[in-house]
Amino acid sequence: MLEKLIVLVEEPSMEAALEIFLPRLLAETDFEIRRFQCKDDLLTHLPERLRGYRHWLPENWAILVLVDRDDDDCADLKRRLEAMAADAGLLSKSVAGVGRPFQVANRIAIEELEAWFFGDWQAVQAAYPRVSVNLPAKAGFRDPDAILGGTWEALERVLQRAGYFSGGLHKLECARSIARHMEPERNRSGSFQAFGGALSAALAWGEQA
Repeated sequence: MLEKLIVLVEEPSMEAALEIFLPRLLAETDFEIRRFQCKDDLLTHLPERLRGYRHWLPENWAILVLVDRDDDDCADLKRRLEAMAADAGLLSKSVAGVGRPFQVANRIAIEELEAWFFGDWQAVQAAYPRVSVNLPAKAGFRDPDAILGGTWEALERVLQRAGYFSGGLHKLECARSIARHMEPERNRSGSFQAFGGALSAALAWGEQA
């Protein structure tokens, strides 16, 4: 079975959310989250970090690299991440193909972590009961990965209209509060589903190893 998953993330709120809901997705598999200072810091140091892993990564361990798209072109960012894995001598999920063992999976949150929160609006409601129940049906919010103007800014506006965070969104507090109520199987965000798919694939081949 997959013994351990190393997750590389770019910022504290993603780390905080993953610490809460990753155990539900990984069951008995151990995990370790390595947080960088920001996206640029992760992308700058990722090649060296991956080369280091190449020399000692056990067969039943895997790496998941998770970054926000922000304003980057998604395909270009994915190609960049894939090239870093290849240059380090690590086999990526994309190269290995469906159902085959891999050492690293690259996943992009489109456009930010907060899109995953919009994808599970029931979790947001549980954490912040005054928000509108009907928001996911409104134009501009039906696709969590296509919300315009920045998803964390959109979440801040929605929460402030409901009477929360009048002084500005506290991203860490918000991430922890919502993550406690998230149910991965109901998340409507395509990028979250891709993230969950990578985890499921790692666990599946880990069971076969």
